[in-house]
Amino acid sequence: MARVVVVGAGVMGLAAAHALAHAGCEVVVHEQFGPGHAYGSSHGRSRIFRLAYREPYWVRLAQEALARWRELEAETGEQLLKLDGLVEIVSNLDQSSAPALEECGIAWDRLEAREVERRFALRVPPGCFCVLQHEAGIVLAERALVGLARGIDVRYGTCVTALEELDADCVVVTAGAWVNRLIDQPLAVRITAETVCYFARADARPLPAVISFHDHTHQFYALPDPQVGVKVGAHHTGTQVRPGTKAEPDARMIQTLCAWAADCLAVADPNPVEAGTCLYTSTVDERFVLERRGRIVVGSACSGHGFKFAPAVGARLAALALEVLSESG
Repeated sequence: MARVVVVGAGVMGLAAAHALAHAGCEVVVHEQFGPGHAYGSSHGRSRIFRLAYREPYWVRLAQEALARWRELEAETGEQLLKLDGLVEIVSNLDQSSAPALEECGIAWDRLEAREVERRFALRVPPGCFCVLQHEAGIVLAERALVGLARGIDVRYGTCVTALEELDADCVVVTAGAWVNRLIDQPLAVRITAETVCYFARADARPLPAVISFHDHTHQFYALPDPQVGVKVGAHHTGTQVRPGTKAEPDARMIQTLCAWAADCLAVADPNPVEAGTCLYTSTVDERFVLERRGRIVVGSACSGHGFKFAPAVGARLAALALEVLSESG
């Protein structure tokens, strides 16, 4: 039986391992930290799931991921998606995903401010409206990691420092911010610590995921958090850090997020219940790195929006690994 070693047990590594195990490979995953650790990009209770992107490529990849998440739900008997929709707050339709959704044959609705406030208890700024896409909401992230890891030999607390020392026919590197410590030709990536805040809600109505495109300073987002209420952040606003750094939330960004949450969301208190950070490993164009280098397969740079795509990306990394195995005999 072909042996594949995966380095990194974040969502992409576990998704690749899951796909490889289903293909009949012997798979071992090495993870330098423990389950659910907060030093990377896959921890936390929820992540946005959406089909809504402004490029058809991402829309179609999300459609594939949705089907694969549903397969994993059937396999595990666990709910992994909670889809109460996604609203994009925009001041004109070109800012939204509507043109790409139409090109891909996916339905969407235009909602004016009063309707959005009635249905979702969201406040829309003057001059703005919302694009609603129904097949969206959240991935229950902690459950997803457990589901992908089921039946996989995941060895936590094992730090890989040299790929050539691994006993494997193929190595899949999904090491996130640590990727350039393991591969010879470094990737052009930027590592940042992004601040997120969690707020209690003052309204019991279902909360969709929210992305605000109307503000030219920050791209804000919000999504349900199954424990606290709502998670809020702003994409690509964090400071650059070194991997392994335990970054503290940025105080000025906390103030910015609090102000936006108070303006747009029905929060019980404008002060967050808690604040934290999430590591982004980003490329300039926010596209992922999925490539083969001899017997090494590299999956990296999810750029702050990768979690939703994990089953589809894992399948692609597995396909590259199987290509290596077929050539090696």
